[in-house]
Amino acid sequence: MTAGTKTGAGTRTGSGATPGSAVAPALDTDALLDDPGIRIIVCCGSGGVGKTTTAAALGVRAAERGRKVVVLTIDPARRLAQSMGIDSLDNVPRRVPGIDGEGAGELHAMMLDMKRTFDEIVEAHAEGERARAILENPFYQSLSAGFAGTQEYMAMEKLGQLRARNEWDLIIVDTPPSRSALDFLDAPKRLGSFLDGTFIKLLMAPAKMGGRAGMKFLNVGMSMMTGTLGKLLGGQFLRDVQTFVAAMDTMFGGFRTRADATYRLLQAPGTAFLVVATPERDALREAAYFVERLAAEAMPLAGLVLNRVHGSDAARLSAEHALTAAENLDDIGIVDQAAGKAGLRDPADSAVTSPEDPESTPSPARSEHSRTPETDQAPGTKADLVSVEQLTAGLLRLHAERMQVVAREQHTRERFASLHPEVAVTEVAALPGDVHDLAGLRAIGDRLATDSTPAGAA
Repeated sequence: MTAGTKTGAGTRTGSGATPGSAVAPALDTDALLDDPGIRIIVCCGSGGVGKTTTAAALGVRAAERGRKVVVLTIDPARRLAQSMGIDSLDNVPRRVPGIDGEGAGELHAMMLDMKRTFDEIVEAHAEGERARAILENPFYQSLSAGFAGTQEYMAMEKLGQLRARNEWDLIIVDTPPSRSALDFLDAPKRLGSFLDGTFIKLLMAPAKMGGRAGMKFLNVGMSMMTGTLGKLLGGQFLRDVQTFVAAMDTMFGGFRTRADATYRLLQAPGTAFLVVATPERDALREAAYFVERLAAEAMPLAGLVLNRVHGSDAARLSAEHALTAAENLDDIGIVDQAAGKAGLRDPADSAVTSPEDPESTPSPARSEHSRTPETDQAPGTKADLVSVEQLTAGLLRLHAERMQVVAREQHTRERFASLHPEVAVTEVAALPGDVHDLAGLRAIGDRLATDSTPAGAA
């Protein structure tokens, strides 16, 4: 049993679960946060599932339970700073005020600045002149500003830097949506492939050979590129790349070494991955894909955070019974009028003039233009009873819709559990509004810790 898994009495059974239905073990997030051996928690998942809020809530809860925490977000959204009461986040960890409680630790937060992180690496591993040549190189500026995969690699670098500083005893990483987060795992391998590629080897060869042989090889290489790639990319671009590679030559080995070290760090027992999802088919499909990928890469998975789960305090009233009751109310007296009014069915209302009874006249229409003293009544009379019945029927239909959502979510969760019965799960009830401050993050942290499965949701 891992530090974050509950067994026995803590295992979720699920009210209303059918015999043989899949039931996941419960994830104990407090045990995970309190475990001094856990130094890194990586939150991952598809977009829009509440991943950033989950990471921030875990950070607040861990800090108020005594740990010194830094939350690193790679997502460029500003929600993390806003919810923590910080004007803005950047590449430097900022201490979050308002962390309370006896024995509370500290909470810091930061947002990855991809280019600044790359610049820091250059400045740390190259001497003054060479560092300036690299930083001013046009190809480097394009690469550091948005080259494919650079963000993910820089995130690995920043995580490695934070861990090496040993200033925080818990680092919580909020990754981009899951496909990008998979790039987060792939970054070291992709960097190695890039550095070992034929194009880079060709550009690096003159510097490695040196002397006249190197110049001869350079002339041949540049001639080949000028005749082919140069026509596509431009000779100046290729010269910028060659200059960049020559300046970076001594740093390439360090890139690969640090990337590989961080990758091993993610596989170490002190790291825990949390997959965040909502109880929707697409989100859980992404979650299942990530669970399988983490297992294939031997990455330690702590469990699944199932966010925004719906339930009802009146779960004993099924959707079918609610709809039946609403239809019965319709049958006994609620009709939709052409003018948008509702009224009780009254024989007088439906009377028509009969040839046999010329004295008979239709009942006055229930409209604003033909009110009578009988229809314009005080509160608490027959007209009010109509609105009560109509409101009741409408509420019954809303309840039926909610119970249909609950049933659909439960089916989706059970399907995931049947495919991945080993994955521990904690469920967080849907909130009526967004989280904007520390109080809201504390509320989310409470729900994460107590598995706030709403009534009728499991």
